[in-house]
Amino acid sequence: MSDSEIRIVADENIPLVEAFFGHLGPIQRAPGRQMQAEQLAQADLLLVRSVTNVDQQLLAGSSVRYVASATIGTDHIDRDWLQQQGIGFDNAPGCNAESVVDYVLSALVNLAAQEGCELTHKRVGIVGVGNVGSRLQRRLESLGIECLLCDPPRAEREVSGDEGEEQGFVSLPTLLERCSVFCLHTPLTREGDHPSYHLFDDQVLAALPEGAWLINAGRGAVIDNRALLDYLPHRQDLKVVLDVWEPEPAINPELAAMVEFGTPHIAGYSLEGRTRGTEMIYQGACRFLGIEPRCQLESLLPSPALGRLELDSTAQDEKDLVSRLVRLVYDLRRDHHALQQVLGGAPDQRAPGFDLLRRHYPMRREFSSLKIGGVMPQSGLAQQLQSFGFTLVDAG
Repeated sequence: MSDSEIRIVADENIPLVEAFFGHLGPIQRAPGRQMQAEQLAQADLLLVRSVTNVDQQLLAGSSVRYVASATIGTDHIDRDWLQQQGIGFDNAPGCNAESVVDYVLSALVNLAAQEGCELTHKRVGIVGVGNVGSRLQRRLESLGIECLLCDPPRAEREVSGDEGEEQGFVSLPTLLERCSVFCLHTPLTREGDHPSYHLFDDQVLAALPEGAWLINAGRGAVIDNRALLDYLPHRQDLKVVLDVWEPEPAINPELAAMVEFGTPHIAGYSLEGRTRGTEMIYQGACRFLGIEPRCQLESLLPSPALGRLELDSTAQDEKDLVSRLVRLVYDLRRDHHALQQVLGGAPDQRAPGFDLLRRHYPMRREFSSLKIGGVMPQSGLAQQLQSFGFTLVDAG
């Protein structure tokens, strides 16, 4: 297959496709949720995100020979069928993991501010310890926050016997008994020994401790949304943050009105996270085609609007300062209010409005994009800022 013959169909929400893939051949953009088989009849490469189900129904009879998803998850891809057809496949594991961790930290900062509590007094249970969960664990533990891990498939692969708890791995019932914050980052699986579909059903929800915080920035159906809707009116003490829903985009406005913060599946939507995914699938496509990549992400990213801050090294309540810096770079309350506005509109406009919020999502940078000077090295403030993900630089 020569460069001139390569025809590409790409989800309209994947950024920088033209910058990366333009030299390979013509690109046709399409809405990912409404992608149709006839659009792919003459395509060679298909580039999608998580809203497109890629299977025999979509691709049978097409000329597609390579599929890439600019996302971490692959539950929307029938990989077995692709392999049977000899169709190449790549995804972008870890591309937006830092963005999702930033989102969770923003949620924790806002919840702590509401309750007037210290995050270090919380024990966090992380369900699913892959690219996102492991990064979240590292950042939380560097902040002095104890974490327990629930990931049965990983625990079975890596540890045996009593070693599991020594490495932080515990069962879900143990997690429910010992933690007060629960962060869900498991892939969505329906089969096998440890399915995650509706893992948090009515029984698990009922076992959440008094005053628990529940944050789902993984897959919507890991929580039984109907059970959660039925349960929340009886548990005013629970604080729930949902970035993912069941189903999308037609999410339940009653449930969205009950959660503390609800956002339109944008936890991983930092500029770095989204464009890093594009770069990863571009590199995969080049490997598949047997050509050398021509583009690198670093040369394509714009400078952040807020690139550097110089602090007064003599002042400051560290906790308040760090919280303000978190909100300065990313405050999920803005996305919560945007979703509430959409859900308050006409019923027939809610699902399209959900997708529009994602399609026209404003530029958001990761915490690491903010360079901070004026901080004494080895100070408690320096440790806090670095743990949250900010970049410390020398004064100047």
